[in-house]
Amino acid sequence: MLDFVRRLLGPLLGGATPAREVSAAQWERVERTLPSLDRLLTDERVRLRAMALEFLRRKQFHGAQGLQLDDDMLLAIALQASLPVLNIGLQAYEGWVGVVVYPGDFVIPRRTVDEAGVLHEYDDEVLGEAWEGGPVLIAWFDDDGGPAGVNVVIHEFAHKLDMENGGVDGLPRLRPGMSREAWAEAFARAYEEFCAEVDRGMPTEIDPYGAEHPGEFFAVVSEAFFETPQVLKRHFPAVYAQLCLFYGLDLAARASMAPPAGQI
Repeated sequence: MLDFVRRLLGPLLGGATPAREVSAAQWERVERTLPSLDRLLTDERVRLRAMALEFLRRKQFHGAQGLQLDDDMLLAIALQASLPVLNIGLQAYEGWVGVVVYPGDFVIPRRTVDEAGVLHEYDDEVLGEAWEGGPVLIAWFDDDGGPAGVNVVIHEFAHKLDMENGGVDGLPRLRPGMSREAWAEAFARAYEEFCAEVDRGMPTEIDPYGAEHPGEFFAVVSEAFFETPQVLKRHFPAVYAQLCLFYGLDLAARASMAPPAGQI
């Protein structure tokens, strides 16, 4: 296990292993599994690696249901969690420390009260969940075992950015110089159009789960921004433009970039 992670997480993950550095081969092996990184420039990827290591130093990881977390898993999660804040900074993730990783989707017990005051209890099968002031829960799938077109890590950490401004409402703390009004107009119009498409049963290139709530729409379009930026720009150009300002990247313009070759 990586030495800095071993020192931080030994009591949680169990067992001590020899200290070692992250080799260029290991970085490249992990990054090959993350196509969302292919559009980054070389200097951005260097910064992302450093940020991922700092993220691992600051956070505490726990494998749920007996899941053993290895170095590649930790690096993959840290790289994806750091990607949305590459140009924002890890201070956006302050105030909590836990990342809980499940072996596949998992069940969370729910309790809700309807308008008639009747209590309903049920089990909700989820891929992830972010708790305000608390941990991030994510499902881990080996190889290609996960659901297609979904990036659980980016989705849940987008929720954490949303919570930085209080609650989950699709309005995160905007970067200096951004217009709250322009953001609200772009997202409200896109969300209304998207919900109408989903309600009509039309096939969508963007995860229909985004129609559940404005907060879920922000998380879903954030996934699309990093995973399929050209698709997002084609469907919702105003939202894409706002996310370019928010994340400090224009990834659709780099869609034809080849992955960096060799060592960084």
